[in-house]
Amino acid sequence: MSRSVELLKKRYLKNIKEEPDLFIGIELEYPIVNLEGEATDIEVVKDLFRYLPSVLGFTIEKVDDFGNPIQLLDPVSQDTILFEVAYTTIEFAFGKAESIQEVEERFRAYMDTIQKKLGESNHAIVGSGIHPYWEENENQPVASARYQMLMAYLSLSKKVTESDLHQFPEYGAFICGSQVQLDVSKSNFLRVINAFTQIEAAKAYLFANSEFSGADWDTKISRDIFWEESMHGIYPENVGVNARLFKDEEDFFDYLDHSAIFTAERDGQTYYFYPVQARNYLTTPEIQAFTLNGDEVLIYPQEKDFQTHRSYQYQDLTTRGTVEFRSVCTQPLDRTFASAAFHLGLLVNLDQLETYLQKAPFFTTAGRDYKFLRRQFSKKQLTNEEETAVLEFSKDLLILAEEGLEKRDKQEMIYLQPLKEELGL
Repeated sequence: MSRSVELLKKRYLKNIKEEPDLFIGIELEYPIVNLEGEATDIEVVKDLFRYLPSVLGFTIEKVDDFGNPIQLLDPVSQDTILFEVAYTTIEFAFGKAESIQEVEERFRAYMDTIQKKLGESNHAIVGSGIHPYWEENENQPVASARYQMLMAYLSLSKKVTESDLHQFPEYGAFICGSQVQLDVSKSNFLRVINAFTQIEAAKAYLFANSEFSGADWDTKISRDIFWEESMHGIYPENVGVNARLFKDEEDFFDYLDHSAIFTAERDGQTYYFYPVQARNYLTTPEIQAFTLNGDEVLIYPQEKDFQTHRSYQYQDLTTRGTVEFRSVCTQPLDRTFASAAFHLGLLVNLDQLETYLQKAPFFTTAGRDYKFLRRQFSKKQLTNEEETAVLEFSKDLLILAEEGLEKRDKQEMIYLQPLKEELGL
């Protein structure tokens, strides 16, 4: 086994339990908009983060380079409210919960307080996968090293000639997603990743919510293009839908070994560089890197750099013993928890899901190129045949998800109701 695979295994397998309890981790990102259709007033949003600790009982966990709070923590629930890349996007990262209702209850309390405060300045959180006024905003990163590095790294795309990367490297400041993390075990994590890779076409159909006005893209999920045709997608294994199903653990880690390393820390300084595949990283003699100011420096690869490795696959094995599902746009506010319920129900019903996917009629006509299917079924217009096929596929999956939630017996089926109504179930 190569040293790079050894390091990746150490990083991603160390917290996976044999028989974990099933907890739910939900992360919700939202645009904060100026209701007058102008740029979001950054001062209004910074003021919100100064106000929240006093009314919600959160502590200030992180500040930006100017001392403004940018990450707040509730010591009891472990919920975090933070900026996601830019000051125009707010993220709620909830502490692990046993049921969706627990999360919803806290979310509603936070939203009531936040919307009321923002409303005083004619601002609000909206349920959209893309900031409606992205063009008006400055789209600058939060003044902290990680986000500055990320935006600077994405901007390297301007220097990559001969490439078909898009022209919006600042996209991290205006796209928003709805993520859920669920506990997996040593024996089922690959089964989970493989099963969910196969249903990306249905998820594209059910959860698309990020049409983009800035380019002529035939998709309702611009997030996919932003991710895959940016610096993150230089190596296709680094991002998006997995190109194949994995035979075993070795096969999975071989795939991960093709993902990218693009940042490192030395003496408290953060550097970024053109992506290097994990498998080649330790044998690269030296790397031309950049400081946050854009100065060029030489750095030498070290094993500790694997500790900040992060890939962006849509079914992502995390370092916490969970699989994170990352392919869903932020949803309208009236269906905030539909995606979490959908994933949770299918995970609980994994045996039946796998059996169904082996013979699902959808694949007989559509084929099994999962990356292609995701892009195909997020198009703005589907043919009648495509519409019928993906509708039936989505209905079948929704029924399986509902069965899984019924098994849990925590009354979470209610969160699937908006999807069921939309599909006429």
